[in-house]
Amino acid sequence: MPETLTIAVAQPLTVPHDVAANAAAHARAVRSARARVVVFPELSLTGYEPAAATLAPGDARLEPLVAACAETGAVALAGAPVDGDGDGGGDSGPSIAMLAVDGSGVTVAYRKMYLGAEEALRFAPGSRPRVLEVDGWRLGLAVCKDTGVPEHAAATAGLGIDVYVAGTVKHAHEAELQAERARGVAAGHGVWVAVASFAGPTGGGFAETAGRSGVWAPGGEPVAQAGPEIGAVLTTTLTTKPATKPF
Repeated sequence: MPETLTIAVAQPLTVPHDVAANAAAHARAVRSARARVVVFPELSLTGYEPAAATLAPGDARLEPLVAACAETGAVALAGAPVDGDGDGGGDSGPSIAMLAVDGSGVTVAYRKMYLGAEEALRFAPGSRPRVLEVDGWRLGLAVCKDTGVPEHAAATAGLGIDVYVAGTVKHAHEAELQAERARGVAAGHGVWVAVASFAGPTGGGFAETAGRSGVWAPGGEPVAQAGPEIGAVLTTTLTTKPATKPF
């Protein structure tokens, strides 16, 4: 496992329902980040639009993002609504997903487990926490409300992770709540935390979002944080640490 991992959190311009435009914006962010992993907000490829059509991993509109990852060697973690996988374990309906994109294509890496009340009218919760391994670094995956559920962080940390990675969308007045949750996970489980938070207006009543994507060190200290502006991309180098047992 390399001693360092470069990770970026990005809050690109998102056009409601326009997957092609959003994939192009994601590709630009990947190229500018110069990072091994680039994290995007919740439902970043469609906007936070609860009625948006589901997106298949093989959708041709994602090809510019795949190409950018191939060019830079990056793994992009982007948000989209996806169809269920039919396993009958809680993932059988449409889900709010985190997609893993690299130069070889797109896969569904994680399905949001803890849904908001309105989300639950359409989406099914994911059935279990997930880990994505990149260069030996174990990334625990989360989407928005997951970060505020202690059981999610505990279950994910229990899988043995180095970084807790989340894509979120928050109202502007929730920026400090978002940071508080990140600090709590970092301090409580001794892991790095990286949060990519939506910037600019989107659907679902989010006329003004928080932005303020950031990275927190094990122990809870912030090491990088964006403002509320659309288009911010922050790249941080994470370093290895002694193994820490989760509470």
